[in-house]
Amino acid sequence: MCMEKNVGSNDKVVRIVVGAVAGVLSLAVLGGQVGLPTVASPVLGVVALAMLGTAVTGTCGLYSLLGVDTCSVDPGR
Repeated sequence: MCMEKNVGSNDKVVRIVVGAVAGVLSLAVLGGQVGLPTVASPVLGVVALAMLGTAVTGTCGLYSLLGVDTCSVDPGR
């Protein structure tokens, strides 16, 4: 099944930033540099992968379920 793109360019930038921050925090927790419980590391890792994955593919399953499309708010579209 092919999903239609529903993540706009501004949304992609936010997802990349959130994904990168979550990934760095995940590694910092794993390395003991941040005082969060150890269980936070895999949770943050999953969040990072989800954010970066949806930014790269341009599709978000949750957006599809909710009928959200941030592509349509991009200028020039």
